[in-house]
Amino acid sequence: MDEHERGDAPNRRALLLENIHPDAVDVLRGAGFSVETADRALAGDELAERLVEVELVGIRSRTHLTEQALATAPTLMAIGAFCIGTNQIDLLAATRRGIAVFNAPFSNTRSVVELAVAEMIALTRRLTDKSAAMHAGVWDKSATGSHEVRGRRLGIVGYGNIGSQLSVVAESLGMSVLFYDTADKLALGNARSCGSLEELLESVDIVTLHVDGRPANRQMFGDEELSRMRPGSIFLNLSRGFVVDHGALRSHLESGHLAGAAVDVFPSEPASSAEPFVSELRGLPNVILTPHVGGSTEEAQQDIGNFVAGKLVRYVDQGSTALSVNLPSLDLFEPAGPYRLLYVHHNVPGVLAQVNSLVAGHGLNLEGQLLGTRGDVGYVISDLASPPPDELLKGLEALEATVHLRVVRPS
Repeated sequence: MDEHERGDAPNRRALLLENIHPDAVDVLRGAGFSVETADRALAGDELAERLVEVELVGIRSRTHLTEQALATAPTLMAIGAFCIGTNQIDLLAATRRGIAVFNAPFSNTRSVVELAVAEMIALTRRLTDKSAAMHAGVWDKSATGSHEVRGRRLGIVGYGNIGSQLSVVAESLGMSVLFYDTADKLALGNARSCGSLEELLESVDIVTLHVDGRPANRQMFGDEELSRMRPGSIFLNLSRGFVVDHGALRSHLESGHLAGAAVDVFPSEPASSAEPFVSELRGLPNVILTPHVGGSTEEAQQDIGNFVAGKLVRYVDQGSTALSVNLPSLDLFEPAGPYRLLYVHHNVPGVLAQVNSLVAGHGLNLEGQLLGTRGDVGYVISDLASPPPDELLKGLEALEATVHLRVVRPS
């Protein structure tokens, strides 16, 4: 059952889907938004209907904001992905419409790290086997096959926010850490960078994936990579479901080449708890399966709710695009004038000169200005001492480079 919540500001509407933390609702309502919520993902006509006249929309991983969906939301100014990934959003379509997209790249890092550590310990100690035996009435006190993680070699594929923090925590447990990343990354502590993925796979006891969702990572881990892992090693994937060939993983687990695995993400995931979970990895006693809960702790969801909602409010009220996924990152912290002109445009030569010529032509003084570009799009923040007349706004909207224009009065 959906829950509908509306405040006292009908002209500022936000839609939050997929059971986003209540703190996000509080932040938006505190900023004067009427907030409508739903505890599930939406799609098709239902999503289109709910996007009408909405300025902000917040989603997690299951709602897909495609080009067709965005076309039904003419008043949409910003999208909040209350998670790390943004693959469920057509970023090019959002950018073409001047819609800013924000996510939470850091808020659930610790939660994912702790789950990875817990799973490494559980598999290394064979806790899944011991627990299953106990539930079956078998008292097996043998230490055979159970090991400490201290002294074992951990291989981290992807040394970003999560991978690097896991590196530090793993070292505190006495593990030796090797990592591989396609980009040059500074090693933390005593961690050592490997020159190739093959070098890492052949050198460690545990392999854990923490890569992003770029298309190049699709099926990056298949039979060849799994075959290179040391016999008796452990495999974890808490990154993206499509990066691993699950059929090949099952084969290596059944053959005994791998001692165990823990998987939190899957190539195809149910849209809701009412749908069955289907996977080639089901039924294997040495595999821990979790329903994409790496970042799903109450602490992480609360942090994400506050962080992303705060970014959305700052963009709407002040034009700040700091940490935006798709627009140039700009932030005029202290308003230099009472009126702020926010102008998203195609990244072509001469746009700033055209903007300033129009502003000067209407006798307005610029109190402060920032310009940034990112790929095919540019963004200009201009603080004005006087309210911009309608003729100026019409002139700016008529420019060939214009994508989106609005005026705010930042407090």
